[in-house]
Amino acid sequence: MATAAETMPSTTLQTITVTANTSVRDEVQKEVVYIDNYTPAAQASHLSDFLDVIPGVEVGGTSTVNQRIRVRGLDDTNLKVTIDGARQEGALFYHMGDVTLDPDLLKQAEVAVGNNSVTLGNDALGGAVAFETVDAADLLKPDQKIGAKLKAGYASNNDELLTSATVYGAPTDDIDLLAYYGKRDTDSGEDGSGRELFEDSESENILLKAGAYINDNHRVGASFSRTEKEGVFPFRPDFPSLSDDPIPQKVNRDTYTLDYNFNPLNALVDVDTTIYQTETEISRDNNADVSPGYDWQAQVKTTGGKIENTSVIDDSVFEGITGTHKLIAGVEHYKKESQMAREGSDTATDEANNTSVYLEDQWRMGKFSLTPGVRYDRYESPEFVSGGETYDNVVGALAASYEIAPSTQIFASYTQLFNGPDLAQTIFNSNGDSIYVNDDLKAEEGYNSEVGVATTLRGLTTDDDALQLSAKYFHSNIENFQQFIRTGDRAGRYGLNCTTGERGSAGNLQDCQGMINSEEDYEIKGVELAANYSTNNFGMGLSYSRARSEGDKTGDSIPSVSGGSADSGDRYMVNLDYAPNDVVDLGWRSTYVASITDNQGDTKSDYDVHDIYMNYAPRQLKNVKATVGVYNLFDETYASHASRYNAIKDESTDFEPGRNIKASLTYQF
Repeated sequence: MATAAETMPSTTLQTITVTANTSVRDEVQKEVVYIDNYTPAAQASHLSDFLDVIPGVEVGGTSTVNQRIRVRGLDDTNLKVTIDGARQEGALFYHMGDVTLDPDLLKQAEVAVGNNSVTLGNDALGGAVAFETVDAADLLKPDQKIGAKLKAGYASNNDELLTSATVYGAPTDDIDLLAYYGKRDTDSGEDGSGRELFEDSESENILLKAGAYINDNHRVGASFSRTEKEGVFPFRPDFPSLSDDPIPQKVNRDTYTLDYNFNPLNALVDVDTTIYQTETEISRDNNADVSPGYDWQAQVKTTGGKIENTSVIDDSVFEGITGTHKLIAGVEHYKKESQMAREGSDTATDEANNTSVYLEDQWRMGKFSLTPGVRYDRYESPEFVSGGETYDNVVGALAASYEIAPSTQIFASYTQLFNGPDLAQTIFNSNGDSIYVNDDLKAEEGYNSEVGVATTLRGLTTDDDALQLSAKYFHSNIENFQQFIRTGDRAGRYGLNCTTGERGSAGNLQDCQGMINSEEDYEIKGVELAANYSTNNFGMGLSYSRARSEGDKTGDSIPSVSGGSADSGDRYMVNLDYAPNDVVDLGWRSTYVASITDNQGDTKSDYDVHDIYMNYAPRQLKNVKATVGVYNLFDETYASHASRYNAIKDESTDFEPGRNIKASLTYQF
């Protein structure tokens, strides 16, 4: 495999994986961040430390209990998020994030920016994020049978201390094993203006993996990963500076996977099978000091499996075949269950099931490629959201590309979208009590379309340099957008009539809450530009991204689960890296996000943040690497546009940390 990463220094921006047999989608519509190749990722404590480098992607939330991934303005409830192939489904509590994961476990993160394939399936309106944890093969050196990696890290802003140890080995040529354990202790930090960002927590991370080849054709693997974070957090964790008394809370995720691959010497057979279960839970104990009766446990469990076969067909397989066909056929099933337990109340549950079958043909004919696809979904919806209605749906997709010049492609794609009614946020589970069950709820549908160009130019200034350029324009349409309407006495929270489902209004409050379809359809338009230049010791990455959503009746943008608009200002990013030798590696990252004002007149302010970092691997201490970074170098006061944001009340805004000096030391032997 040849990748762009092979010619780039270790801290350039994200790399685009390119192989001889990949489709246009894999070449220019997916992007991968390799953790060890990007210093901010290697020192990351939060997903925003590295995922934001991908144009079109943002991660909000200051604390790791509040990580919110957005792709083109759509949050992770509209994305297919997986860890080692296991779906991370469901939403627990709107004041906390739904992705519980410590970056120290990761090898890479692959993002499908936008849904451009039938292989993604239900719950993927905005695309997908696939996290992959580290394997023994990633750490073992040639001919090494056993090894270990020790790591310690410190961050000054919140006195965060990370310690971890990984042991890995290959006792035989056919078996590989890995065990990881890490701890991260975190105190309160402060934003650029000195406001306290309250947190007092300890987290524990475990990763166990085993794999074995059974002769040359079969491989089986198993993994278990856990992230658990326990401590004292604000009553509403996305309001870290609010004056409410903090309370004890715990967030944990357990993921189990079994995988099997069958790949004989046959171009028609390459079968990947994954079976998984993930449980994510939030538990709170406020000792009745803050809000009596607000002790609860919320849990979402997802159990599923997927079988996918890839066949490569050309005239060597079947005489007379034109070009090369890469056929991807798959079957997927998963079940997601939510459970809410409150003190003094019965446990409230709900569930949904999805079964799908899909087929995609990546057809290459010289300089031209065509990728049609079709998918069938049968979705059984939650009982207390839409009465357990079953939705049968067929979607199609078509992508094409043409090599107009050596290493230069133009491409276009069109993908139909489908998303059945999701589980309600677990915090609202009540077994139907004071819930309007919407038997007429429609599935979200629409399309995502893209056009663009990508090129790689080599030998511009030296024999070994390369310049990658890409530009994309996208247009998405979402019909029947689903909104959960709450009870209350303020705009957007007037409740629903328990019988008819009609929305309440000021002075006409209603007693039920539930899911409805928006009265307007939304479209999302934007562009993403990227330029990566590299030589043997220097790398530079430039990127620009813009996404705007708009309703067809009011002109309002898509609402955010964290309140306000989901849109963000235009993002400009610069990454520079210079490695003068094999001992020192220097990097600088600059991010500017322009201000944006929504249709209601609320403004998210612009910000300009700079980071510098250095790797040092002394020749005298073999296998030792020290890393130092200063993040938010100029102590900027700002909030990510993907975070909880209040244009009027600073205490209701989730501000990012101020200047943060990180130091880490790794020893691998």
